[in-house]
Amino acid sequence: MSKRVVVCGDDFGMNADIDEGMIALAGMGRVSAVSCLTLGPTFTANARRLAALDVDAGLHVNFTESLVPGDEPMPALGALILKAYAGLLDAAWIDAQLVRQFDAFEAAFGRAPDYVDGHQHVHQLPGIRKRILALLKQRYGTRMPWLRQTAPGTQCGIPLKESFKARIIGALGAAALAREARKNGLRTNRRLLGVYGFNGGKRRYAGLLQNWLFNARDCDLLMCHPALDSQDSSAMALQRRAEFDVLASPKLGDWLSANGVRISRLPAVAR
Repeated sequence: MSKRVVVCGDDFGMNADIDEGMIALAGMGRVSAVSCLTLGPTFTANARRLAALDVDAGLHVNFTESLVPGDEPMPALGALILKAYAGLLDAAWIDAQLVRQFDAFEAAFGRAPDYVDGHQHVHQLPGIRKRILALLKQRYGTRMPWLRQTAPGTQCGIPLKESFKARIIGALGAAALAREARKNGLRTNRRLLGVYGFNGGKRRYAGLLQNWLFNARDCDLLMCHPALDSQDSSAMALQRRAEFDVLASPKLGDWLSANGVRISRLPAVAR
């Protein structure tokens, strides 16, 4: 039996290059979930095209990045983490941000998100995590979206720096998120793959991807950040294009077959 793995593209709505990359890969069957920044500048214009594709559409909760001119400033990730663990986040501010983002998703798609995760994994942080769960109960009752779990997958063959980063992300809230999900009857993916430093070009990404596929177990989630051509020459933009090229390559089919992996939406029987 093949291993079902969710391949999840992050940051839809941030810009047109990212949106076009996600839509292209979704049409090729190379991603099975797309996480949306619903207050991003291109989200509303491109959401209908995404809705027509056979992928889960998720809400990529954002508390760290101002996406359009005039938006209120957002705290840096480090500051947000410190405030979250010190219990200093304002619940009213969290709720207001969540309502705006969920309202925007529902306005664009006409329905609830299939799942919820976080830009820079903020959905798992103390304070934010509980407010998300409260909102999901209030809005969706017994038909709640699934949640992205951040506990690290198997790290066999993964360089120490990337493995350490994956474990740090998980340590910031994966166990608590899993407990809350079980308590409230929410599905999650099994483990998270795809963590790295967003550098190294196509060759390095291809090598990491083959290791992630080798390590994958049924119902794991592999996150990615692809984009098509861009006028932006920043290192991150170039790496996004490198990810797209690798994920769109015919070689991916061979790597999937060799590792017994099938790209899939999260099964209804997931944990």
